[in-house]
This record gives sequence, C-alpha cells and structure tokens, in this order.
Amino acid sequence: MRRQREDWQREATRELGTERTGAALGRYERAGMVQGHATGEEARTALVAGWDAVRRENPRQSLVILTGAHHHGPLDSVIFIISGNAPMRWGDRLEFIAKAGPGDFLLVPAWLPHQEMNASATDELYCALVRSGTEEVVVNLDIDAAAEPEWIEGQ
Repeated sequence: MRRQREDWQREATRELGTERTGAALGRYERAGMVQGHATGEEARTALVAGWDAVRRENPRQSLVILTGAHHHGPLDSVIFIISGNAPMRWGDRLEFIAKAGPGDFLLVPAWLPHQEMNASATDELYCALVRSGTEEVVVNLDIDAAAEPEWIEGQ
C-alpha cells in the first residue's frame, strides 16, 4: 500500500472506513485508479504485477514501505515471516513497534490498530497470513500516530 499523499486519497479512506464505499470508489475512478477485471484473482494478479514493476524500476524510491493504520474488525490474524525484515507498529496511537524476521510469527488480535512495514526498499518481504475468518475485512484508520513508538523486544 502506498502512503496517501493527496487529499482525495485521504478522503476516500475516510469514506471507506465509514461505509461510504460508492463515494470512495468515485474518487478512485476520477483519479484513473479503477480497472475492470473478470475475477478477484485476476484483479489481485494485476495489482501485484503493477506494484512489483514500479518497485523494481525504482527500488530506492522509498526506504520503508508501509500500510496505513488499519484493523481487521472481528478477525484475528497470524503472520509468519518467510524472509525479509518486517517491523510492525500497533496500539491506539501506533505507540508500540517490534521487528520480526524470518521464522517469526506476529499475532494481531481482532480490532487492534496496526501498521505493517518492509524495512528495505531492495530486499523482498515474504509472509504467510492466516485470519480467523474468510471475509476480507480492512478498516483504514485516521490515527494521530505516536512520533516515537516504544520498541518492544521479541517475546
């Protein structure tokens, strides 16, 4: 996920978070960001291929790749780090941070605000993800994040 640098992106995220999906999709469509695909799998494949092409073309454009602050509603998540360095922030203000590397598991309880990261622009991050349900719930959050999160050592 790319950082939201433009006002329309932040507004669309707020609309998605407050169940105004039509309005949010309209913003993306006006920005030329909506593409049609026959299946969800085709859409995911195209999205990943496009992101990967941009990343490979400009590997040093960003030193840290972040998701926005979000939670997965009533779903618990378990993330297994296959390769790469994956710091994660969490908490009501993303006030905690821990790093995870190959072989580590991250447990993300239901409703917990969090933010995933890849600490390298050149090393790929591979993870396996399991959630406690089959629905795809992502609730983006507008959080005033802590400027200096507290580092938590592995447990």
